[in-house]
Amino acid sequence: MRGNHWRKCILGVSAVLIWSIVSCDPARAQNGNTAAGPAPQESAQANDPATVATLLKQLQAQIDTLNAQVKDLKTQQQSAQADASAMRKELDLTKSQLATLEQPAKGIEAAQVQPVPPGAPSPTEERMNRLQENQQMADAKIAEQSQTKVESSSKYRLRLSGILLFNLFDNRGSVESVDFPQLATPPGPLFSDSSFGGSLRQSQIGVEAFGPTIAGARTSADVQFDFAGGFPQSPNGVSFGIMRLRTGTVRFDWQDTSIVAGQDTLFFSPLTPTSFATLAVPALAYAGNLWSWTPQIRVEHNFTVSESSKISLQGGILDSLSGDVPFSTTERLPTWGENSGQPAYAARVAWTQKIHGQDLVLGFGGYYGRQDWGFHRDVDGWAGMMDLTLPLGSRFELTGQFYRGRALGGLGGGIGQSVLWNGFLTDPTTEVEGLNSMGGWAQLKFKATPKLQFNGAFGQDNPYASALREYGGNENLYGAPLSKNQSGFVNFIYQPRSDIVFSLEYRKIRTYLLDSNANSANLINLSVGYIF
Repeated sequence: MRGNHWRKCILGVSAVLIWSIVSCDPARAQNGNTAAGPAPQESAQANDPATVATLLKQLQAQIDTLNAQVKDLKTQQQSAQADASAMRKELDLTKSQLATLEQPAKGIEAAQVQPVPPGAPSPTEERMNRLQENQQMADAKIAEQSQTKVESSSKYRLRLSGILLFNLFDNRGSVESVDFPQLATPPGPLFSDSSFGGSLRQSQIGVEAFGPTIAGARTSADVQFDFAGGFPQSPNGVSFGIMRLRTGTVRFDWQDTSIVAGQDTLFFSPLTPTSFATLAVPALAYAGNLWSWTPQIRVEHNFTVSESSKISLQGGILDSLSGDVPFSTTERLPTWGENSGQPAYAARVAWTQKIHGQDLVLGFGGYYGRQDWGFHRDVDGWAGMMDLTLPLGSRFELTGQFYRGRALGGLGGGIGQSVLWNGFLTDPTTEVEGLNSMGGWAQLKFKATPKLQFNGAFGQDNPYASALREYGGNENLYGAPLSKNQSGFVNFIYQPRSDIVFSLEYRKIRTYLLDSNANSANLINLSVGYIF
């Protein structure tokens, strides 16, 4: 706009100059006539064509100069417009960044309005601590670049992970395993009813591998070990835990579908209580919490119902384990489930709904596995499952699982008892009957701060006493009929950093023999872990 204005002004001035030059002499002649008259030499010079031509050339030069100046002004205008456009883009970007930064600031202001529990750090302090930890992690990652990385022969990325976990335990009462007990037992003649010690057997090591994309699926694999596989026959062998395979899977993950093959947890029993006192065996195992690390292959698919909810389907086949102890330590003979000649089958359907940024999950699962105990004595094992994850506000969460089934000793059901028999298994006339049982557990979690949580849980497994009485409690895998096992605990878990954890837990176990008094044990466990 400024260039056009100047251009119009210059053209106007040029027109006035031309008109003045052309018309100046007649005017002066008219004025001279009314006055004294012009000098003869001036009149001749004004009418001289050479003089007019010179003036025109001068005027043309001035017009050319003005045109050049107009072009310069036009160029400057275009440059100014480009600069203004760039500045406008930068301004829009700055506004968007400021809007993004205002959201956390509003969240902090809202959090500051909320009451803070006594002794708990303020949200601002928590944010500052989190930023400080993130900065330390960033510094550590920068220092990492000079370290030697884990490398695979396939050149794909590997990640080493795990936890170094020290457990200090004090048990009041006899239990079947002092460092992570599941059952209370009668006291032995040579042992007292109390024990104290420490263990690193629940430490874990894992390796994760991230492979190429195949047919649109991201491939990955992982394997997990711990040191709870037994003890060497050597002095003080209780401190030299033998490495044990826990899980190992290969995954193919598409956007909504996954295929998983390997040895894994029971996908139809996905939850477990929160405890660092029992990592080698899941908490409340044999007290209502079905568990096993079982070879399997499964398919998972998610259906999106809405922006905040989805339905998940899982189904697969599993190695039909029956919970029996191997006959040999060097040769693998089929288990009673594998002896049936067919796998076990399982499925689960779950509904997930977002509630205030948290997941409410309700799932139902089923399991079937046949066992052959010789001489065509087939036993059908089955289970119906329900699991629930229920957020109760921003700090509380209720979780739980419940089951009803038969012949589930291989999955920890029936307190590890799968079947009963009334004679010798080598006798074709001996009857083998699957043991019916039911059980479950529930846990309430309180998240006091992002670094501190409290958990309380209770579980119970209840084999049917009528079936135990029917066979007189003669024979089972334990040698003594167990009619009920109850376990409850309370703990706190404090994690000052993402890689350091402290936990203190109190647990009580009550195990009932058939038609007899309960054996009980009170357990205190202090855990210190380093997560890597």
